[in-house]
Amino acid sequence: MITSEVLSDLTPIETPKAEPIRMRTLVHLRWFAIGGQMAAVVVAWSMGIGFPKTPIILLIAASITMNLWLFLRPPKRTSAGRAVGQLSFDLVQISTLMALTGGMANPFALLVLAPVTIAAASLNARQVLALGLATVALISVAAVFGVPLREPGGEILRMEPILAVGHWVALVIGVVFFAGYAHRVTAELSDTSGALFATQMALSREQRLQHLGGVVAAAAHEMGTPLATIKLIAGELADELRDDPDLHADAIALRVAADRCAAILRSMGRAGKDDLHMRAAPLRAVLEDAAQPHADRGPLVEIHAEGPIVRRDPAIIHALRNLIQNAVDFAESRVVIETQVTQGALVVTVRDDGPGYPVQLLSRIGDPYLTRRAEAQRGSYEGMGLGLFIAKTLLERSGARLTFANGGPGAVVSVRWPLDRIRAEDRIALAHNPNFEP
Repeated sequence: MITSEVLSDLTPIETPKAEPIRMRTLVHLRWFAIGGQMAAVVVAWSMGIGFPKTPIILLIAASITMNLWLFLRPPKRTSAGRAVGQLSFDLVQISTLMALTGGMANPFALLVLAPVTIAAASLNARQVLALGLATVALISVAAVFGVPLREPGGEILRMEPILAVGHWVALVIGVVFFAGYAHRVTAELSDTSGALFATQMALSREQRLQHLGGVVAAAAHEMGTPLATIKLIAGELADELRDDPDLHADAIALRVAADRCAAILRSMGRAGKDDLHMRAAPLRAVLEDAAQPHADRGPLVEIHAEGPIVRRDPAIIHALRNLIQNAVDFAESRVVIETQVTQGALVVTVRDDGPGYPVQLLSRIGDPYLTRRAEAQRGSYEGMGLGLFIAKTLLERSGARLTFANGGPGAVVSVRWPLDRIRAEDRIALAHNPNFEP
């Protein structure tokens, strides 16, 4: 019997949403920025370069004060709004420093891109866009109203107008490039992380259900002896209490209940031993298990398989099932699963007679959330490409290599294992417990 505790263990647990970026990280990055700003001020001062020292020192002091305030406050989770506020503060502080130290002529003007780049790696697209536009606006203000630096002799350090314009254009391009690149990479990493979590959850459920069969078999096997003892004592009591009709009837009822429990345990043990025994199975049986949920979905699923005894791993079955599901989703009338053992390797090929993969996407098949094939070839199909990613991940972890191609017509997926990674020895089920016999 599956208890409520087991069912609750099979239920996925929702995890709290992660922080966009830890406040401690922002504080540490700001300390690095403060150290660099103070070093630049000291070096420029020692070289005799003229600049408005008091407002610059006040700006650096404002950053120090902000960091000390955050350090002394009780720690809190960082929300997206708080992160935007902190990065906006840094952007205004750096842009103002740039405007007070030569504008486009400041060799450290590139550092104004730091806040928007950090935002792109941790915040959503709308927030990144807002910070990016603010960065371009502040760069433009610093370029137009920047206070020029002066040499030790008093001459103004000027940049040729064409160079100043070029520097402004380079910074604007940097905003777009760094923000776009960082946001894209982070989004892909996030998609991959989410897809891997979905993979682990799906695999975990299958493994728990399989292990549950082993637990049932072991429990049924171990309970046979005490149940036989109960049955024996009940029989002896029935013989001894023949002169007392009421107690004799109770003893008979106890023996009947013991017989019923024995029958239930035999049934549970038989099913559990089947699950436990099937950790190794013929290759065809594994493929039939993987294809069974999709056998009646429309296209004919044909299995032409001869091969050795292989590991009946829930991960492998789940992955093959996803490959077969994808083939059935796009097939016109037929899906063929073939196997071949050659040169110390086992190859399983799944082909369909559908439209095939778009050529331009073949190199990306297996990436998470790849939707273009579905959108371009079958408008009614709303899959996100997560199934192929899960299949690819699980099969590669089992030692396989996957190849995606077009077979003219239709898509072809080949899965190749070294035989020593997939072959398994058949196992012997638990011995029959004679104590179950009536």
